[in-house]
Amino acid sequence: GRHEVWSWTTATKQSLCLMWQKVKVQLLLSMSFLVAVFWYCRRLYSFLAQLLKRWSNYLQRKLIRNLGVLTEVDLLGYSAREWKGETKQAKHMREAYAELFWSYHIKYLRQVRRDNYCVLRAVLFQLFSQGIPFPSWMKERDILKLPEKLLYSQGCNWIQQYSFGPERYTGSNVFGKLRKCMETLKTNWTEISATKDPEERGNMCNMLFSDETKEHKLYEAIKFIMLYEVVEAYEQIKNREEPPHNLFSLLLARDSSSDPLSFMMNHLNSIGDSICLDQVDLFLLGYLLEVKIRVYRLHRFNTEEFQVNYPDEYRREWNEISLLTEDDRYYHIPLFRT
Repeated sequence: GRHEVWSWTTATKQSLCLMWQKVKVQLLLSMSFLVAVFWYCRRLYSFLAQLLKRWSNYLQRKLIRNLGVLTEVDLLGYSAREWKGETKQAKHMREAYAELFWSYHIKYLRQVRRDNYCVLRAVLFQLFSQGIPFPSWMKERDILKLPEKLLYSQGCNWIQQYSFGPERYTGSNVFGKLRKCMETLKTNWTEISATKDPEERGNMCNMLFSDETKEHKLYEAIKFIMLYEVVEAYEQIKNREEPPHNLFSLLLARDSSSDPLSFMMNHLNSIGDSICLDQVDLFLLGYLLEVKIRVYRLHRFNTEEFQVNYPDEYRREWNEISLLTEDDRYYHIPLFRT
């Protein structure tokens, strides 16, 4: 009997040992597999995280590079970063920024991309973001027909020498390109000004002014409208009629713009390419858009030219936009807070 019990016990132990050996092998294989899967998933997660981070940084850099108008920054903080040191110019600029902050309640600014469309970008961005509608004279005319009207009604064949900023394009297709520019201006201005929600309007502006191709068409449309109005004023002066505003007499009195062709060749064609709008052109821009453009000229701080309006004669019902410049070349958008 003892022998049978011993045999049964031995057999049971051997069976359990064999089972444990098999189970242990399976457990070791399973644990190894789980460790391998965990290691692989961890490496995959780390790889995907790095990839996502790089892609996010790339998109952020691309967005910032393409964004024509950046988000608002603190005015005095910007002044301190941009004008460090104790030079006479740095102190002068910091004092000018402090004056804007304390006396004019300008607490923030939005930086505008520094190229030769800078002033047009700063003006149009504010027009659109504030929801300012078309000027009254634009509501009465179809601006899409202005290129053809300039050629067929007024015989300005020289319009084929019109140049589209950095593109430096001239040729027989100028009318088609100008019409596309006018369509872009009219479509976007109509759509954005009809949007009543300020946040939605702001998002639309950010998208529009991040698209370099579209925004360049806006600026070229404005340039052409300036040219068209100069042509009309020039014809009135030739016919011994009073121009619609005395600024046209001032503009046409320059040796470099004594007639519409020279105005186009010597001024408009270079805007966006090698030069920005000068101050006389700013008077014309404000008049055509029916807005009072108030400019804070920081390099003229402590003089009568520190704050200038373009045009200096304006109607009470006109909307107002503001610009800030350190050198009359590049402009930013000041933001007021009470």
